[in-house]
Amino acid sequence: HGIRRDQLDDCALKTCETLAQAGFKGYLVGGAVRDLLLGKTPKDFDVATDATPEEVRRLFRRSRIIGRRFQIVHVMCGRVTIEVTTFRANGQKEADEEDERPTDEHGRLLSDNVFGNMADDAARRDFTINALYYDPLSEAVHDYFGGVADCKKRVLRMIGDPETRFREDPVRMLRAARFAAKLDFHIDPD
Repeated sequence: HGIRRDQLDDCALKTCETLAQAGFKGYLVGGAVRDLLLGKTPKDFDVATDATPEEVRRLFRRSRIIGRRFQIVHVMCGRVTIEVTTFRANGQKEADEEDERPTDEHGRLLSDNVFGNMADDAARRDFTINALYYDPLSEAVHDYFGGVADCKKRVLRMIGDPETRFREDPVRMLRAARFAAKLDFHIDPD
């Protein structure tokens, strides 16, 4: 994949190492992994973990839990803030049953505090190129939806049914346009 440890932010690396030392998993996730694969310098580094927000908070003296719809932890190292999220699950029932997550009358999600594993978390992300996880300890990239191939092809592809995913969070439409313009990707016709 070509990602080198010396390209990583020291605070992000330390965050992943601290989580691992405490018995948790810690991965760089999303845009930072995508940007490193594209040969770009990430503007920030996010971490995904199997530790709950409260467990993360206890590990880092300079940290705070934020968020209502989905809680995250900001870990501060000097001027750098690392956003740490717990793996989240879909929270949906099987296709023939009702989804128990609360939505408004248009289908927009109102609450999403359901924890899961890395595969569950990847399925909840918006685009394949943002569902990439880099383990700085093993130096492996975990890719559940073909995000590495989409980076190489320069295509922006939604994970899951695009109509449903845009209804859940309409801001994804703006993110699609922004990513396509910023990265010079084309948007998958679906």
